[in-house]
Order: sequence, then C-alpha cells, then structure tokens
Amino acid sequence: MKSNIDMRGRIARAITGAITLGAGVACWFFEWPASPGWRWTIVALLVFGGLFQFYEAKKAWCVTRACGIKTPM
Repeated sequence: MKSNIDMRGRIARAITGAITLGAGVACWFFEWPASPGWRWTIVALLVFGGLFQFYEAKKAWCVTRACGIKTPM
C-alpha cells in the first residue's frame, strides 16, 4: 500500500475517525435507535468506520484516493 495522503489528510482522518467512533459509542450508550436490531447494526458500522479511519491515518493511505477519486485535501 503506497502512501497517498499528506499530514493534513492524516490529521483529518484521525479527527473524523474519533468523531465516528464517538458517535458509535454514544449510540450504544444512549440505546439509540430503539430497535435492538438496528441499534447494533448502526453501532457496528460506526465503530468499524471509525477504526478504519484511524487505520487510514496511521498508514497515510486513503481508500477513496486509491480508487481514483480526487478529494479536496
């Protein structure tokens, strides 16, 4: 995997990863949404997304840029 983002991109991925992970924990803590099946689906997606963004920040790699989509950062 070749690095395709700079330090600004890494910081942005880390910040959005923390926000996404925090949103997943908040959904779990406040038991939102009320339906247990949807709750665990949403929590799992948010937590996985946040952890994946931390991985992108650590490796200086962005899956969107790797697919050929130019991001503004």
